[in-house]
Amino acid sequence: MPEQPAEIRRNNFDEVALGYDEDAAVSEASRCLACKNKPCVAGCPVEVDIPGFIARIRRREIAAAIGIIKKTNCLPAVCGRVCPQEAQCEKFCVLGKKGEPVAIGRLERYVADREAAAGRVEEPVREPLTGLRAAVVGAGPAGLTVAAELARLGHSVTIYEAFHKAGGVLVYGIPEFRLPKAIVEREVEYVRKLGVEVRTNAVIGRTLMIDELFAQGADAVFVGVGAGLPFFLNIPGENSLYVYSANEYLTRANLMKAYLSPAYDTPIRRGRSVVVVGGGNVAMDAARTAVRLGADEVRLVYRRSRAEMPARAEEIGHAQEEGVVLELLSKPIRIVADDEKRVKAVECVRMRLGEPDASGRRRPIPIPSSEFEIEADTFIVAVGAGANPLLTSSTPDIETNTRGYILADPETGRTSREGLYAGGDIVTGAATVILAMGAGLRAARAMHEYITAKHAAGG
Repeated sequence: MPEQPAEIRRNNFDEVALGYDEDAAVSEASRCLACKNKPCVAGCPVEVDIPGFIARIRRREIAAAIGIIKKTNCLPAVCGRVCPQEAQCEKFCVLGKKGEPVAIGRLERYVADREAAAGRVEEPVREPLTGLRAAVVGAGPAGLTVAAELARLGHSVTIYEAFHKAGGVLVYGIPEFRLPKAIVEREVEYVRKLGVEVRTNAVIGRTLMIDELFAQGADAVFVGVGAGLPFFLNIPGENSLYVYSANEYLTRANLMKAYLSPAYDTPIRRGRSVVVVGGGNVAMDAARTAVRLGADEVRLVYRRSRAEMPARAEEIGHAQEEGVVLELLSKPIRIVADDEKRVKAVECVRMRLGEPDASGRRRPIPIPSSEFEIEADTFIVAVGAGANPLLTSSTPDIETNTRGYILADPETGRTSREGLYAGGDIVTGAATVILAMGAGLRAARAMHEYITAKHAAGG
């Protein structure tokens, strides 16, 4: 797919990938073998009929292609950009056994963008209204999917979102150059057109309680609040000035619009020497954002080798092309501050890889007497996030595990409380957008069965 050259894109927040034109999309679609057993579909968490929509692209029937996708996926323009297709649908493509798999994600993006560019987004079709109601907590990928599916089935749905913008991690976590905000707004608007009401600035567990949602008439409630509690390293100096969690840094850059500077005077450190610790997609997003905010040098410190990095290979490659330096097999052990408590350096230790640990990756082991310092005026911690206890602590009858995640049936989203469902990162821990959407789709089906059966029984 065509891309902005690295030397240009590192100076702007415009989208990196430029998308297919029609001939390129048709050419790529023509590579699909239309396998009868559809192995690619087995790798799609939201069960999109992949050979079906690709066949329509091949015939240049874009409206038919997007119609097929939207039967189970209400966020195709998002998924086409940020889903790890290489580990899901494309992983099972027969062509991938000897060469390159069909570029399923890029074709999904093409179809969604063509529909939007044509300005003829078809109104979604809903089943007749049932008079039954559902509440959804969180307007992220899981919540939007639940809401769209339940609305499509004829139920009245209200989403309660803590932030002032719907989209969850899609708007506060993923940078503009990977997922433009206008695209998220477009996808959220599609969900609204299904009849879903979105209430922002509504913090469930503070402004409203779960019990109140049921008391106000919800027949079932879905919790999809994500994993928004950042982890830190617990090393000396971590309370110094200009130490950020990646959550805070990216929220300031994205939701608080630092990416639109100077139009927005967002309070964010525009460091000259930035160190990011972590090896996942969030770490890549933070490092690449720091580049675009004007850093002279951005180093990404990761305690394992590149082979063990959980980030998508494409994102790692893009980061390196844009000048991010990978400081591999290294671990921060202390943040050095100046007399005014501002970050001035990061002390690290070299690592070697031992036997595999519980994650299946080789365990990093410090090498004695290998300490070294990296000059830095900004330090960003991107080592994961956990469950925010606000909602669960205010609803004591929700069972959680020892890490604070809600216990829910993986196939239905059912929790320990009747009528209460949950899915996405608040159940699994931090994962991908599409896995959260898959959990939302399964939960919506279970909620539909529950509330219709309850109504039929006179409940």
